[in-house]
Amino acid sequence: MEDNRQGIQYCFPKNNMSCFKDIKPEVEYVFLYMFISLLSVFTVFLNLLVIISISHFKQLHTPTNLLILSLAVADLIVGLIVIPFMGIRFIESCWYFGETFCSLFLFTIFMVVTASLGNLFFISVDRYIAVSDPLRYAVRVTTDKVVFWIIINWLCCAIYSVFILYDTMFYPEMQNGCYGDCRVSFKFEHFITDLMVTFVAPSSIIMSIYLKIFCVAKYQAKVINSVSGVSRSQKKAGKTLGIVVAVFFMCWIPYYIITLIEGNESTESVELNVTCWILYMNSFMNPLIYALFYKWFRISAKYIVTLKILKPSSELLNLFPEDK
Repeated sequence: MEDNRQGIQYCFPKNNMSCFKDIKPEVEYVFLYMFISLLSVFTVFLNLLVIISISHFKQLHTPTNLLILSLAVADLIVGLIVIPFMGIRFIESCWYFGETFCSLFLFTIFMVVTASLGNLFFISVDRYIAVSDPLRYAVRVTTDKVVFWIIINWLCCAIYSVFILYDTMFYPEMQNGCYGDCRVSFKFEHFITDLMVTFVAPSSIIMSIYLKIFCVAKYQAKVINSVSGVSRSQKKAGKTLGIVVAVFFMCWIPYYIITLIEGNESTESVELNVTCWILYMNSFMNPLIYALFYKWFRISAKYIVTLKILKPSSELLNLFPEDK
């Protein structure tokens, strides 16, 4: 059970292939479990507010908000599944939930990450059309079209996740590792391929689209305001969602930089663990951005918390009183 000569403990003492278990001070255990629990609870709670708001109130049934809803679903999954189980694995340095759930867990992480980036891609396209072609925006971007592309986004992300994790999911015994571990072991060339497909390429497109949005907003502001009648709320939505995209990159870029520098074998380095938790916190930060910049979110959240949405016809409540 324990090697007293070296002070080593094992995740599964009765299994001679067991991984080593890191022993932490009790105070550190308490602090880490409190941090993980609070981060998970608040991430779930805040993203549930976004999901319930957009789903319940008819005023929020717009193409842009459907994309925000899809992003909130991805963030909810992070708070509900990824943060708790990854937190336990990080604190205990062991995976106690079996190989099958490990495969499903890794699949969930990959799918949610790629789906989030896909949502940001469609959000950037939506904002570009709204700014550059506002007269035809309602025709070019409809609710049905957005729902279709959201479904396609999640399906493609699921298929890609199965493809990239095929060996890990279906042949876990072929992975080099001890019993009680749960991680993906990529060859460097596979990691580079995944990096290009799921981050560099879409991120470059998103940034180029937002660069065009800012150019249009800067050089054609007077034309847009006088001729096409772009509403203040549309322009504010563009700025707010631009901040969401910027925060996403700020949370994810450090992780990829550290991984490229240290390589795939340094899965337990302090730097990589820190950057991992920074990127998980991105799911907690998105609703805070909406709360800061969207008045409708603050009003709808108040209705939800005070249970006013249980009243008859509450879905028709006005969330934009300044428009009266």
